Amino acid sequence: MKKAQQKKGLYVLFILYLIALFYVTLLAWNYGASLGTAAPGGRNYNLIPFRSIYRIAVYSPDMIAPIRILVGNIVMFMPLGFLLPMLFPKLRIVGLVTLIGFVISLFIESSQFLFTHRVANIDDLILNTLGAFLGSLIAIGILKARKRIIVYTTDQKSSL
Repeated sequence: MKKAQQKKGLYVLFILYLIALFYVTLLAWNYGASLGTAAPGGRNYNLIPFRSIYRIAVYSPDMIAPIRILVGNIVMFMPLGFLLPMLFPKLRIVGLVTLIGFVISLFIESSQFLFTHRVANIDDLILNTLGAFLGSLIAIGILKARKRIIVYTTDQKSSL
């Protein structure tokens, strides 16, 4: 496959990912919410780091829910961290991609608080940022490894 086609495919994947990300975080039904303080308008929020992670881990009746919630928040942002360096060479810096993941997550959490009556949670911000960080490590690692791999091909037109 040509590089241009691969890049085009990655752009399409990136746009579909962003649509899915914003749908899941802002428009989809909220299946359960961590405990938070009721703010004006009945909105909930958690500003204490690791509070909801602790509550999920301690008070969940089984191990499936905590894993799904905690790992889900990390995995949800890994494609962002992965696709940004793949698509934009200037974003091949782990710290920069992590910062972008943080800012997008902060936008989502703020929007959840202001517009969707969902729980704005500092723990989601932490886990989402971690996901962007991990995704960028994987992408940048792959890109660096690709530079070190030399593939030899033979020209079939030439005769020996």
